[in-house]
This record gives sequence, C-alpha cells and structure tokens, in this order.
Amino acid sequence: MYRAVTWLALRRGVDPDDPSALAHLADSVTITVREAPDDAMASTAVLLDGEDATPFLRDAAVEASVSLVSRVPGVRSALVRIQRDLASSGTVVMAGRDIGSVVLPDAGLKVYLDASREVRARRRAAQMRESGLTPDLDELMADLARRDGIDSNRETSPLTAAPGAVIINTDELTIAEVVKRILNLAA
Repeated sequence: MYRAVTWLALRRGVDPDDPSALAHLADSVTITVREAPDDAMASTAVLLDGEDATPFLRDAAVEASVSLVSRVPGVRSALVRIQRDLASSGTVVMAGRDIGSVVLPDAGLKVYLDASREVRARRRAAQMRESGLTPDLDELMADLARRDGIDSNRETSPLTAAPGAVIINTDELTIAEVVKRILNLAA
C-alpha cells in the first residue's frame, strides 16, 4: 500500500518531501486490495481510485521514494486504518514492515522475515533481470541501506520485530522453504 501511495503521489506530482500533501493524498484516495487476475505476476492487486497500481510498485522512482512517503505519520495513520479493516474481514496474511508491531499487534501468528542486505540486494537484482533490466548491485545495496535507515529510525512505527514474532532468517532458504516453515507455524 505504501508503494501504491508513493506511485500515486509521483504520478500526481505530489512532492515526497511534503508531509501535509502526502497525508491528504493517503486520506482521500480509495484503496482497494483484491485478488489479482490469474495471468498477473502478483497474487494481489492494489487499486487506487479504481486504477491498478500493481504493475508500478517496483518502479525505480517508487523504490527511491517509498521510505520518504511511509515515514509520514498521516500516511501511516490512513493506511493502518485500511489494513485493519482488511484484517477485520476474516483470516488474512499481510506482509509489511510494521504489520505485527503496529497494525495487528494481537495477531495469532507474527513472523518476522529477515535477510542480510547482501542477500536482499541479490534477490532484488534477480527480480529486475527477470523484467529485462540490468541492475547495479552496489546501487541496490546502497538503496537498501538508505531505506533501512529511514524505516528503522522514523518516529512513527519504526521497523522492528514485533514482540512475540517468530524470526526467520531467510539468507539460506528458498521461497518454498520459507513458506513451509510458516505453514508449519500456522498449523
């Protein structure tokens, strides 16, 4: 959702350094999360005022600005409301940097997936290559360091493992192995 709001802000010319305008945007947009079509790359789609933002969530401009947008308390407040509404409709799996610590602190199962910056950069580079891009690993590492710094030190909802969360280091695990571990925890 933060990436989607970032994309919309950039698209509408809202300055990522303008907290008031970003908070107004997040509070005024209608955000819908739904199952993606069968032919989509993602399993869910994020729509903003009816427009599908999903294909743009990993754009370089969004990557560069998402931490600036997500640190704004008004943006966080608006999106936490939406995330909690989604969770109130039944069983849900949510991923995000503050889901277990802020959005759903009473969740029945909280998992904190961790990986070294190097591994995360290599994984992101592989995703980018699949899209036909030529990533620079050093730039990806620098961007991750910048984003981690912003997210870990922001005043509202800083990045941290939630109390009671099961921490899984995924450095040496495949996606299937991570999924298996989480399913075993949920059983």
